[in-house]
Amino acid sequence: MSAALERPRAAMILAAGRGERLRPLTDTTPKPLLRVRGRPLIEHHVIGLARAGVARIVINLAWLGSQIREYLGDGERYGVAIVYSEETPRALETAGGIFRALPLLEPGPFAVVNGDVFTDFPFATLGVGVDFDAHLVLVSNPPQHARGDFGIERGLALPDAASRYTFSGIAMYRSGFFDGCTDGVFPLKPMLLRSMATRRCSAQLYTGAWEDVGTAQRLAALNGESAK
Repeated sequence: MSAALERPRAAMILAAGRGERLRPLTDTTPKPLLRVRGRPLIEHHVIGLARAGVARIVINLAWLGSQIREYLGDGERYGVAIVYSEETPRALETAGGIFRALPLLEPGPFAVVNGDVFTDFPFATLGVGVDFDAHLVLVSNPPQHARGDFGIERGLALPDAASRYTFSGIAMYRSGFFDGCTDGVFPLKPMLLRSMATRRCSAQLYTGAWEDVGTAQRLAALNGESAK
């Protein structure tokens, strides 16, 4: 991977999902507002991105999105500018959501983080090489995803490898990664595979704290509780 890294000035937090596996908690509260260690999941990300010098954060909204908007506001109290990308009547999946938000992001490469993960990843270290359109942060495979997603070889992300890791939901992209897309519902993985096929997708392995807060049991464990 090239030593010349570009750092993000803008970021997107993905927060439009329904959170089906966390029902009934998510019947009345959007998953990114569920609290872990005293703060909503999404607030941990806003604070982490602000500390890393990211000045503008775009958040996509669908299910109960007005609650997220009301809680975070315009970002002034965090020292960032927060703007919102609406996805109604339904969420657009990961790639569709990012593509719709592109006009709200500043020029240049930008960070993306899933609003439903908990992590201590240092966003100040995140960067993408000048020769790449995407950069993925991978983590060790959790029990619920033992097969992993992608491999790494000499800094390149691979669709398959002897050792596979789980995509953390933390990444950087250039707008060119989305060339040829049109507004609508579409997933991210086929686009990542396209980028990997042209050796334009890099990756790193992060070994710090990371958890996909996908069930009530995992949420309770993070908070030192037993799931009810």
